[in-house]
Amino acid sequence: MSKVSVIEVRTADQLKQFVKLPMDLYKNNPYYVPSFINDEINIWNPAENPALQYSESKQFLAFKDNKIVGRIAVIINHKEEKELGIRKVRFGWIDFIDDEEVSRALIQKAIEYAKEKNIDKIEGPMGFTNLDKAGMLIMGFDKLATMIGIYNHDYYPKHLEKLGMVKEKEWVEFEIVFPESLPDKIIKFNELITQKYQLKVLKFKTKEEILQYVDPMFDLLDETYKHLSTYTPISEEQRRTYKEKYFKLIDKDFIVCITDAGNNLISFAITMPSYSKALQKSKGKLLPFGWWHFLKAGRKNDRANFYLIGIHPDFQRRGVTSIIFKEIFDTFKKKGVKFLETNPELEENKSIQLLWQDYNPVNHKRRRTYSLTVGGND
Repeated sequence: MSKVSVIEVRTADQLKQFVKLPMDLYKNNPYYVPSFINDEINIWNPAENPALQYSESKQFLAFKDNKIVGRIAVIINHKEEKELGIRKVRFGWIDFIDDEEVSRALIQKAIEYAKEKNIDKIEGPMGFTNLDKAGMLIMGFDKLATMIGIYNHDYYPKHLEKLGMVKEKEWVEFEIVFPESLPDKIIKFNELITQKYQLKVLKFKTKEEILQYVDPMFDLLDETYKHLSTYTPISEEQRRTYKEKYFKLIDKDFIVCITDAGNNLISFAITMPSYSKALQKSKGKLLPFGWWHFLKAGRKNDRANFYLIGIHPDFQRRGVTSIIFKEIFDTFKKKGVKFLETNPELEENKSIQLLWQDYNPVNHKRRRTYSLTVGGND
């Protein structure tokens, strides 16, 4: 039997192999959605990824019979340790063939890295920060993946559990089929809430008009999620990077912004047409023809993804989510969108899940991170 060997990624060619491995592993899988290859490469470039200013990381490739059969990245987020007192090695970008020897060798690298740094816990899959992809799929293997969700084979969690890893966090995702019309009571309720709190729904004529609200959106994200024990505030560098990376994909009609009587942003929601099939067709590249698939997906699409929502604590549980949904409904009606898929939501984050409760949401995906106590060196 051939032995598994694991090497650290040190060259540009090895990094490309690291990035492209999933495309080979899921070549004939109809549910896998590739990431942009250049974006994946830039994740490991300090000039492109601000999280590397306060994090350290390594990437590894596993070989068997002279073939690449797995990969894993290990990360320590020092900002998380400093601000939250959490010391752990994050592992992510983990993929492997259905071979327990391979998965064991990869996880062993994370364990060794943790012991080397005198850290007694590993957890993953997760990225550098809260805004990165996280959570191994444990339900929904026969559902099309999204741009912001990890896809993996159904044997992945079985391998980790055999290695003694246990559930750390779990996320749920929902699919909603939009009704033909909204009940009159919902429309009247929205009118009452809008008048009572003197709220205003902003209408944007151009995408550039949104720019002035981007930083307030990030502020609202911090306010909305700061009660979660694992949340760390978004840095200025991260704000700038996410703005540059994702703003070009945003459609002004798919953004809902609500202000109060003082013109302060108190809530926002971002949805986007589903680009999953466009990414599949483009094979992770915008050039030479990938951009055309994205253009078509943005113009005509019956499916959308819910990406971000922020609601100021003073306005949570006051009916603002109903206004957001009504605005989303109006946009989707005009655009011909019939299906909405939510982003991953921590299973205990009931305040966000309340947004969907009146619209027959179907929990179609679940994902979780796994952890292991390993014991650091003395």
